Amino acid sequence: MALWITDECINCDVCEPECPNDAISMGESIYEIDPRKCTECVGHFDEPQCVQVCPVSCIPVNPEHVETREQLLARYDDLQAALRARLSAASAVRAGG
Repeated sequence: MALWITDECINCDVCEPECPNDAISMGESIYEIDPRKCTECVGHFDEPQCVQVCPVSCIPVNPEHVETREQLLARYDDLQAALRARLSAASAVRAGG
C-alpha cells in the first residue's frame, strides 16, 4: 500500500528527507508520494517514517494502491537493485571503465 499526502499538508518539509526511497517530492502545491517508489518503509524501518514525523497526520494509506507486505518488500528489493546498479555504473565511470 503506497501512502499519499492529503491536501491537509502544510508544506512543513519534514517528510521529504525522511523517505529512504526518495518517493516524496514537492508537487504543484503540496508534497506528493510516488507510489512506484513508496514501500511504506518496508525493508528500511518498522513504521513509515513520513507518517511518524508529520505534524498534521495527513499521510494515510492510498486506497488506489493497496499492496501486501510481500509486494512492498519486492518493490524494496527492486529499488535497492536499481540503486546498486546506478552506484556501480557511476563507480565504473569514475574509474575510467
